Amino acid sequence: MSNNKFNFRNNSFLAIFFLVLMIIVGTIGYILIEEYEFIDAFFMTIITISTVGFREIQPLSMSGKIFTVFLIIFSFGIFAYALSTLTRYLVDGVFHNYFKLKKVKKRIENLNKHVIICGYGRNGKQASRESMDHGFEVLIIEQKEELIEQITEDPRLMFIQGDATQDEVLQAAKIERARALITTLPNDADNLFVVLSAKEVHPDLKIISRASDDNSDKKLRRAGATNIIMSDKIGGQRMAKLVAQPDVVEFLDHIMIQQKNDVSLEEIDFTNIGVEFQKKTIRELQIRDISGVNIIGVRKTDGEYVLNPSADYMICCKDKLFVLGTNSQIEKLKDFIKTMKMTDDG
Repeated sequence: MSNNKFNFRNNSFLAIFFLVLMIIVGTIGYILIEEYEFIDAFFMTIITISTVGFREIQPLSMSGKIFTVFLIIFSFGIFAYALSTLTRYLVDGVFHNYFKLKKVKKRIENLNKHVIICGYGRNGKQASRESMDHGFEVLIIEQKEELIEQITEDPRLMFIQGDATQDEVLQAAKIERARALITTLPNDADNLFVVLSAKEVHPDLKIISRASDDNSDKKLRRAGATNIIMSDKIGGQRMAKLVAQPDVVEFLDHIMIQQKNDVSLEEIDFTNIGVEFQKKTIRELQIRDISGVNIIGVRKTDGEYVLNPSADYMICCKDKLFVLGTNSQIEKLKDFIKTMKMTDDG
């Protein structure tokens, strides 16, 4: 689509160039052949190439008539092409963009529990794809015109063109109703401003920020960022792992890729389960027997992680389980947990 826009713009410029060229050639021709004044020559050229049918300013000489015939032949196609190209540009370009922007603004007004992504560079693009794959509505905040054009290629994406460090831009993105904010701006100071502004409006908002400098990690956490991602550091660790444990890395990649097909690695929340199900072990709850999922880890209430918990691990009401299984197995587990919560409500 970007190539089409590029070609369409080039065609418009080309049409205008040839049209102006014909006007210049015609004007100079009438000045030299008929010895017209500049205004008369220009007027004669315009009425000739536009075929409006006005009478000539004064009777033409034989040379002037021949020149006029060739001017009509060459300019007729160019004038028609230029007119159709410019009309198409206005209708398909300006008006189409106007209605498209109006539609996007209407969608933004109705947003709730959406993910805001600041910056549509490499990290921002990947974050938007992954968020949409998980079923979240995504709103991009981006300043650069060329990146805005890329965003408009995906009808699922909404966008606001502006500076994410400005409070009014975040408010326009309905940050008070957002599920999470991901800031992937290349400058750590800009990411810090975004985090501070977002936390002021929505103190409980989950914020994931990109950082380049090691010193920025602590500052962003103090500002209120929930998680910090250091792309360069993660990339270096991954490279080293591929040397030391290549099969482990490929296996984990396989799990994440398969996640989009039939196998998923998911986080299951046990908040608000019924009293009768609390303080029971994995074996007593029969999680593996009922659903068939593999429990590969637990995040305890205090933030501590338990890897590969045994069947005797006692689940607390605010624990989170990390499970690996097919989509149907995970759905069975979610349905089972719903019944545990419903029992408590009853």
